Amino acid sequence: MVVSETADTNPTTGPGGDGTDTPPTRLLVLGMAHPDGSIVGTELFSVLEPCGLTVDQVRSQMRRLVAEGLFEREGEGREAVFRATESGQAALAATMSRHTLAYAHDAAGTGWDRMWRLVMFNIPESRRADRDAFRDWLLALGAAPLQGGVYVSPHPWDREVRDEIARLDIADYVTLATTDDLVLTGVSNAREIAASLWPLDEIAAKYTDFVASYSHIPDLLESMRRDGRRIAEADWLPGVLLIAVRFNQCFEIDPLLPPELVPKPWPGREARQLLASCRKLGVMTRQDRSGPALFRVFDDAIAALP
Repeated sequence: MVVSETADTNPTTGPGGDGTDTPPTRLLVLGMAHPDGSIVGTELFSVLEPCGLTVDQVRSQMRRLVAEGLFEREGEGREAVFRATESGQAALAATMSRHTLAYAHDAAGTGWDRMWRLVMFNIPESRRADRDAFRDWLLALGAAPLQGGVYVSPHPWDREVRDEIARLDIADYVTLATTDDLVLTGVSNAREIAASLWPLDEIAAKYTDFVASYSHIPDLLESMRRDGRRIAEADWLPGVLLIAVRFNQCFEIDPLLPPELVPKPWPGREARQLLASCRKLGVMTRQDRSGPALFRVFDDAIAALP
């Protein structure tokens, strides 16, 4: 049985089933990347109409990604293949690393070594592009600014930071330090420091809203699977994209702090478990399992979850 396209029977549309959210084009485009970082034009353009996007929107996004130096184009039109550059591979790897880190924290529940990592840099204006790229990279990994050119993180990111410094060739301008004795405006308690550096209440509220919106989906998908009903492609593709959009609104601002530094219970853990459950059951309930594998790069990570 094919699931109809009406809001009340499509379990993968937006909150309340109305599907009114506008999916960001970049998230869709990067969600079509293969494990090797390539994006195949024929696959990408095949998902546009179901996801409510236009050819012009996607072409504009691909031109932007090429202009940013993240991808190189081979071929023309819909037959083009976009290959991730070194910078593009680094960006995709950073995204995957964030997801892996998040689920690892959830599985362990503990593990912080109580060490703060500091990165201090003074990159000259003549290398502003590298300075901005390094700053944005640090923020993407969950760092918080202490003051101009000084960033802090509780993550054991030494290897990743050194690799990025080497990739950008900025070692002459960067100082690294590690300490277990951080005092911020007179505060030394680690959890209080974390609460002052990162907007944890805002992040928790977003995760809580995500859980409230989608908590009913796993039971609905499981019921459909048992009854032999299937989700049509016209519903599956936009549904997958929309839940990714909603989750990303929480995840992109989450510094993924160790469990010891966030309030308990932390709704981010429940949200990630919910996302994984929706993904697993959604793939099993999909009518055309051979269709475009939107966000395929996360399936291996999710499949390895207990």
